[in-house]
Amino acid sequence: MDLEKRLEIIKKPPTEEIITESELIELLQSKDKIVAYDGFEPSGLMHLGSGILRAIKIQDFLEAKIDFILYIADWFAYLNNKFGGNLELIRKAGEYFIEGWKACGVDVSKVKLVWASELIKDNEYWETFLKISKVVTLKRVLRAVTIAGRTEAEVKEPSLIIYPLMQATDIFMLNDKRGVDICQLGMDQRKVNMLAREVAEALGKRKPIAIHHHLLIGLQGPTKMKSFDEDEKISAQISFKMSKSIPKSAIFIHDTEEEVREKILNAYCLPKQIENNPIIEIFKYIIFRKFDSVLIKREEKYGGKLEIQSYSELEKLYSEGKIHPLDLKNACIEYLNLILEPVRKHFEKGKARELYEIVKNAQITR
Repeated sequence: MDLEKRLEIIKKPPTEEIITESELIELLQSKDKIVAYDGFEPSGLMHLGSGILRAIKIQDFLEAKIDFILYIADWFAYLNNKFGGNLELIRKAGEYFIEGWKACGVDVSKVKLVWASELIKDNEYWETFLKISKVVTLKRVLRAVTIAGRTEAEVKEPSLIIYPLMQATDIFMLNDKRGVDICQLGMDQRKVNMLAREVAEALGKRKPIAIHHHLLIGLQGPTKMKSFDEDEKISAQISFKMSKSIPKSAIFIHDTEEEVREKILNAYCLPKQIENNPIIEIFKYIIFRKFDSVLIKREEKYGGKLEIQSYSELEKLYSEGKIHPLDLKNACIEYLNLILEPVRKHFEKGKARELYEIVKNAQITR
């Protein structure tokens, strides 16, 4: 596969930015075995963003001949007080995440699974952690706490200061011990990737390449914006994202057909509006990544059935008012249920069902 094709696959939605593209091109040209990683706090049920969307992007990297590590950040969930800091539940949730990725289409035999609790056992981990803590300011670390879903004003415990220092340590340790070249995380994690790039030279390390993917907006649409980033658009994306701690904002991978229908019908979706429209985003980042075309079933008096061949065509037609929000929603319901049906079946029995029940019945804490 040539360089242009690999780059094209990497840049497919939901990829939103590459820091930097020139460094990525140089990496693709100079190195045979390239490794990327993404990290996850096991902190609750998986939704479209953490499940389906991530499976789509992981498959892109595998197709582009890049190895992938799924990093299960159990100790980070503990620092962030997920499940009330119950490590046993957090680790069960980590096992549930593995089953979730399988169900969503990740061939786990082709990726590596690494737990934070394994990585921190390496003696070099804490040496690297301390070195990073010596070359950054407290103000810079506080700016990065937003990666834990907190604003600077919400920091009350030292654990949230430790959090970004540990994640920066992860980046260098995963590079040194597992060959990771690329940090492929959500836009909400960009501040720690930038922190790692800033301190790399002082540590005598190579700057990681950062590839950030879009965060699906929650079904509630734009809400009150918090101060997560100096860039207003990034801050809005983090503020409005689909969240497992706000159940009505999310389509969970286990939702029944009727639950999907009810949530989508109640979702924010203004006529002709593309920006901050959760239904439009589901089409762009999920449905059109799974299907080559979609069928919008309109009543004959409104033009009848409409087969759409690409997301750009859908966006144009919707922005012109040629597709009604209800028709768009009905199509979204149909295609989402097709995508989620094998996921539901995966969790009907065995270990997957057991883990799902444990996580579902646990008290989710923010």
